[in-house]
Amino acid sequence: MVLFIVPLVLAAWMSLNDWPLIGDPSFNAPDNYVAISNNKLFMDSVLFTLKYTAVVTVIFLAVALGLALLVQSTRPGVGLFRTAFLLPAAVGVASSALLFYAMYNNDYGPLDDVLRALGLISGDADFLGTPNAAFASTVLMVTWRFAGFYMIVLLTGLQAIPVEVYEASRMDGASWWQTLRLITLPLLKPTILLVLVLSVTGSLLAFEPFYVLTAGGPSNSTVTMVIAMFREAFTLFDLGSAAAIAMVILVALVAINLGQMYAFRDKDKK
Repeated sequence: MVLFIVPLVLAAWMSLNDWPLIGDPSFNAPDNYVAISNNKLFMDSVLFTLKYTAVVTVIFLAVALGLALLVQSTRPGVGLFRTAFLLPAAVGVASSALLFYAMYNNDYGPLDDVLRALGLISGDADFLGTPNAAFASTVLMVTWRFAGFYMIVLLTGLQAIPVEVYEASRMDGASWWQTLRLITLPLLKPTILLVLVLSVTGSLLAFEPFYVLTAGGPSNSTVTMVIAMFREAFTLFDLGSAAAIAMVILVALVAINLGQMYAFRDKDKK
């Protein structure tokens, strides 16, 4: 009640009012919601956030599943690899962003020297100076931070699959690819759904990586929906408009996650 219901109700009420940071609020529904369609920064941020969500969700699933399959079997040294892959998840998101911000820095970051030593660049690499470079650099950072966590989630699902199923497939002469496509992935579907829901939710609500690495730049090219909401509240000091954006994001997030659950439903059950 205190940590979820009360703030949610307060945000919904704020979205129906002209609510300045300092001063008395006044009821103005539905002006805050109507103004959203005219908010160019937010509308641009919607497209960017959807692009970012699609890219990182595919990368998370591919990298995490690959790592989980790599450390699935019990053999000497596998515990070390599991720990190594999971370790970045112990670092806070803001701390991870600060770490990569230092690595990307042209003056004292090590990546420039490494790329020059490999002969891949001749001058300074502008990791955050262009929209495409800033986007790719941020995706690299969040992949390093979150892939190990999703690996553990998928590894849990893999270890729940009975060994007898794999033994039967080997006796039937199934190849590695056939086993993965016809046995592993179908039985892993509930776990994959969990990864998708977590990844999509986290990506649509992305804030720290872009706020720390790019501050929404260059030229507002990496502004996410939450950064747009943050600027509405704490740059323009319009808490009512920010609350309206928050409610729109909440409804969209619930709808997208329900859509994922519907798409992954067990069609054999009535």
